[in-house]
Amino acid sequence: MPFDTPPPRPLLPGERPLWDQALALVNRDLAATLPDWRPLCLLAHAPWAEGEPEQVYVSLADGASYHGQPLWPGSATSLDAAVSAVAEAAQDTVMEFLWQAWPVCPVHNLGMHVGQGGQGGQDGRDSDGPAWWCAGGTDPKDPDHTRAAVGALDTLQRPHRPNRKRRRRGR
Repeated sequence: MPFDTPPPRPLLPGERPLWDQALALVNRDLAATLPDWRPLCLLAHAPWAEGEPEQVYVSLADGASYHGQPLWPGSATSLDAAVSAVAEAAQDTVMEFLWQAWPVCPVHNLGMHVGQGGQGGQDGRDSDGPAWWCAGGTDPKDPDHTRAAVGALDTLQRPHRPNRKRRRRGR
């Protein structure tokens, strides 16, 4: 790599439209779970060699703090691929600077991972797209589950707990 490479630059809106859409969804989840954090952004590094694409990272709002691998250029071919790639990269960056898991399943207090959604999403939607997935508890009656589609953590309400004792009113 030459020593005179230009500094990283923020990607301008519209340069990578699918990654922009994906980042908007991830930023909704960030705002829902970490309301004091500013939105993440996309940061481009010059290519290592002539003819190669720029390396794009998900960065904190300061435009300089990021962690993990660059976004794979092929992930900009479909919205689902872009959402999965951007959510994973955002998770790497946020966890590195937060020093704890993000996002966290409120039912199990475990860090969630990006996976494919499916029926049973607790956000009320049946989605086959990228979703936040929780490994579940240790009890076989408490299995893994899709918590919400990426971008929908703000739509969740308190989880239903069927085995929880009801409070008696009037006493």
